[in-house]
Amino acid sequence: MNGDAPLSGLMFFTLIAGVVVGGGMLLWFLRSRQNREIAAVALEGDGRSRHGEPSGAGAELGGLFGMALVAMALLTVGYRSHMGGSVVTPTAVNQPNNQLATDRVNPDTPKPYQPANPAPDTRAAPTSSSTGR
Repeated sequence: MNGDAPLSGLMFFTLIAGVVVGGGMLLWFLRSRQNREIAAVALEGDGRSRHGEPSGAGAELGGLFGMALVAMALLTVGYRSHMGGSVVTPTAVNQPNNQLATDRVNPDTPKPYQPANPAPDTRAAPTSSSTGR
């Protein structure tokens, strides 16, 4: 994967642009006092819950954010632990890893979907038209 640097840059730029646009939309939403009150009630709740549980979505969103951070950390550690490592194959190195990777140069070699190839294909395209012209 020698040519993946432009793709990685594009993905990073798209991520940053999405964060900037999302943050701008949140700030635009919170400019209104009524929207701030609605957001506060949605996150903190209005106190109508039983047994001291939170009535808003702030606790759930915090937990979700924490789980996302743990998942990103695990992905980063897993990716970094395999960087630069070589893949060791237990069998011969030059063998193909699937059934369809056969020699396509010789048409007489047996294929997985046609194991018995009785003879080479001798058909040829016509060189003249059937209308006589």
